[in-house]
Amino acid sequence: MPGRHITDHQMRLYMKYRQTDSPPVAAAKASFSTSTAYRIEQDRRLPSQKKAPRGRRRPDPLARVFETEIVPMLKAAPGVRPVTIFEELLRRHPELGAGIRRTLERRIRAWRAIHGEEQEVIFRQTHEPGQRGLSDFTDMGELGVTIAGVPLDHRLYHFRLAYSGFEHAHVVLGGESFIALAGGLQNALWSLGGAPREHRTDSLSAAFCNLDRDAKDDLTRRYEDLCAHYGMRPSRNNRGIAHENGAIESSHGHLKRAVGDALLLRGTADFDDLAAYRGFIDEIVSRRNARNAKRIDSERTALQDLPDRRTSDYEEVIVHVTSSGGFTLRKVFYTVPSRLIGHRLRVRLYDDHLDVFVGGTHLLTLPRGRPHPNGKHDQVVDYRHVIHSLRRKPMALLNLVYRDQLFPREAYRRAFDVLRKRLPDKKACRIMVDLLALAHERGCEAELADQLTADLNDGRLPDLNRLRTHFAPDPAQMPNVVVRLAPLATYECLIGTAEIGGAA
Repeated sequence: MPGRHITDHQMRLYMKYRQTDSPPVAAAKASFSTSTAYRIEQDRRLPSQKKAPRGRRRPDPLARVFETEIVPMLKAAPGVRPVTIFEELLRRHPELGAGIRRTLERRIRAWRAIHGEEQEVIFRQTHEPGQRGLSDFTDMGELGVTIAGVPLDHRLYHFRLAYSGFEHAHVVLGGESFIALAGGLQNALWSLGGAPREHRTDSLSAAFCNLDRDAKDDLTRRYEDLCAHYGMRPSRNNRGIAHENGAIESSHGHLKRAVGDALLLRGTADFDDLAAYRGFIDEIVSRRNARNAKRIDSERTALQDLPDRRTSDYEEVIVHVTSSGGFTLRKVFYTVPSRLIGHRLRVRLYDDHLDVFVGGTHLLTLPRGRPHPNGKHDQVVDYRHVIHSLRRKPMALLNLVYRDQLFPREAYRRAFDVLRKRLPDKKACRIMVDLLALAHERGCEAELADQLTADLNDGRLPDLNRLRTHFAPDPAQMPNVVVRLAPLATYECLIGTAEIGGAA
């Protein structure tokens, strides 16, 4: 076998056997000829080392510009992208053509490997059970979730144990606030049944980046108090260095992909209400936790015991009810029963609702509103709070600031639009206010909406008299209760005769 056909492996075998055997014997054991063995004795380089390097098959298109133009750009702006240099080269030298892009990218990569700056090294960590829990928020807007057809602008609060991978997710309607963090974290800890010794987050800049120094200190103090209540040591990663929270940052992507896949299998991203969507998220997270059940159970034994009760996960604010029948809080106007006009109310502000108190008495719960993205104020209106006043002044409906929010369902809004087109404004407002009053007084908001939809689809205006008759109590369905009063004398049998005489 000619020497040029032997492999590096055969060559190494020959050199191994040659330590104890003669060239012919070592060649036989390595499976090549004696003459090849004697040629190897003259030159002991491996076959791969004898191959001449392949030369270029075409002229180097970057020979004239790489050292003189490209290298200076790389030194002046170390972070510049290869595609940017490519576009600049084409601007300077159009004759190079677009075909040099891959060649340029490979040449820049090779140059940076030799002359580039040092890069940051990520040090992988060993996690101990019960030691660290992590929290973060992730935006879910790209999944296109809707509630009853309305797009849901929301995030997920995401908690994870670094050792076992236990996860908890909570739908957050607002931004990355302390309230959302406190509520989601406590839900996660009580679901888990214990608390880790350290709680790690990012810089939480979203919670107080736009606040003054006193507000920042207040939020920092509240966060530290929250961690102290559960015996956790608060820690944060360095600003802008996401991989320091890698135990949860990478999990964000996995969770979002799992939610996206589940939505595809479900066939729709629309949910009847927020509770249904939250249940959907809980089911996905539960399935992910089931895969790590053994590690989670083993880590639970290393967690700290929970305190006797939760701590506050709300912000408390004092508001004043104005003559408009409501109060404004965080650029949102909320209506309340008019009997509260002039009162100061204590409001507990949660992520998705408000609890309203007068003194120590809980009055009502309101859904939380958010200002518009452009900063414009919004309204959260319950028509039941103002309908009695509107009945006395129905024309106020025509230019009411929160008119669109007043209508409880789309059918009522459509009805008012049709009434205004076909009737004078005064009569349209009167009929619309009476329809709202009918919905409130008879407790038939949903059923009346169905009747209005049917009338509008058939091209008819709502007939108020017919609707009042339709939703009036039916005497035939009312039970006929007959009360028979027993004579008082019949009660005397319950008392002995002697006692009656004595009493007389």
